[in-house]
Amino acid sequence: MKLRGVLESVLYCDDLVSSERFYSDILGLERITSHEGRHVFFRCGNGVVLLFNPEHASTVPTEVNGSPIPMHGTKGAGHLAFRVDASEIDPWRDHLVGKGVEIESEVTWSGGGRSIYFRDPAGNSLEIATAELWQR
Repeated sequence: MKLRGVLESVLYCDDLVSSERFYSDILGLERITSHEGRHVFFRCGNGVVLLFNPEHASTVPTEVNGSPIPMHGTKGAGHLAFRVDASEIDPWRDHLVGKGVEIESEVTWSGGGRSIYFRDPAGNSLEIATAELWQR
C-alpha cells in the first residue's frame, strides 16, 4: 500500500461569497459545487480545494448516502500551496499585484524553488510555489 497524493485540501472561510469570488476570479479555479452558507468546492489540477464555513462544518452533522461525515474545523489561518512551473512564478506575482492582492513575502529557497505568499479574504496563508521546492 502507498499513499499516492493529496486528493483534497480544506480551508475555512467565514465569508464564502467573497472567498468564492477570490478563488474563481483571482486564482482562476473552476467551481465544482457550492451550498450557500456551508461550502464551495473548486477543481485544482488533479485535486480539489474545499472551502468550508467553520461554523457549519464544526457544528452541523452531515450525512452522504446514510454515512456520517465527521465534523471538522479549525481556528486561525490555514495554509495551502499551489504548484506552478518556474516560468510562471513572475507572471503570477504580476497578476496578483495587478488584482490588488498584497504580496506578503517572496522566498528563493536554498535547495531550489521559489515561493510567493499572500492571503485570501479569510486570512488564510496561500503560497504559489515552484515544484523544485520539494523535489528530492
